[in-house]
Amino acid sequence: MARLSSITSARIQDAKRVVRGFTEALDAAPPDALHDIHTAHVTRDYRWRGMRPFYEQAGAAAVVETFWSPLRHSFTALQRREDIFMAGENQHGDHALWTCSMGHFMGLLDHDWTGIPATRKLTFIPYAEFHRVADGRIAETALFLDIVRVMQQAGRDPFPAQTAATGRHPGPRTHDGVLLAVQDPAEGEATRDLLDRMIADLMAFNDNAAARVPPELLARTWHHDMLWFGPGGIGSTFTIPRYQEQHQYPFRDGLTDKVFNGHVCRIAEGSYSGWFGWPNLNNRNRGGFLGLPESDRLAEMRVVDIYRREGGKLAENWVFIDIPHYLAQHGHDILSDWQALHRLARA
Repeated sequence: MARLSSITSARIQDAKRVVRGFTEALDAAPPDALHDIHTAHVTRDYRWRGMRPFYEQAGAAAVVETFWSPLRHSFTALQRREDIFMAGENQHGDHALWTCSMGHFMGLLDHDWTGIPATRKLTFIPYAEFHRVADGRIAETALFLDIVRVMQQAGRDPFPAQTAATGRHPGPRTHDGVLLAVQDPAEGEATRDLLDRMIADLMAFNDNAAARVPPELLARTWHHDMLWFGPGGIGSTFTIPRYQEQHQYPFRDGLTDKVFNGHVCRIAEGSYSGWFGWPNLNNRNRGGFLGLPESDRLAEMRVVDIYRREGGKLAENWVFIDIPHYLAQHGHDILSDWQALHRLARA
């Protein structure tokens, strides 16, 4: 197998300092300074990817106007509560330096946001954020937010039923996910290699959509008491048997014609790894998944996976999917009509 990284630890640490300088300044900035903070830290051709309804933006001004200013207006006293932070060389294509951060934004939802009504209550926004660093600046960002979980906290759950549990997912059980210090490259390589084995095992079943992955196959690369923290609309689950019952089998049974498109970014450092695609996957809904009826539409899924390795197996997995975008491709805009899937369930 190819080795994990040719980039020195010093360059990885420099990339971390660039990103932390930006996020710390951004989080502390008053609303009228958001644009100046961005222009001081990002490149002139800065590219930003976000979930529906923000989508792709070009340049600091567009990002601030479209995303950051409305977010800061809607959520009073917004805080970033970070659980995972890592950096490394992209293992796909360009070998660029990326960072990955995951946790929650937390604030008081005092004004409507993306069609979600104000509650004046403490609200958590799960996030996963990737930054590409080039020449001491941030050239590219992908920011995934779990908007469905915000809707659920506001009493507007668009899903009449989830296959797994609703609730706020925590950070790593080991509380060691913020990797500020230099990490042993061999540990990151072990994480990458374990994920390669896990992917190879699952890919062997993808040619037969009807195949049920046996639990003993997952046990080759996953701990029995694995934790899978899925997005709002799917939910979170615990142990291999319940993961298969509450997510893997509904996902495999409910979707067909899957096409894997690869990743924009995939990095590993220490016992952690993260990746995202734009999109990762195309598929057709054969009926039932997320409560949707059967559809001929080949729809795209934009997905984040973040993993923690414990010893020789995977212990935890945090997953973000742009669920509002996926549903919109099937004609359901849950941000403007949150009861659409409830009506489908009653039909």
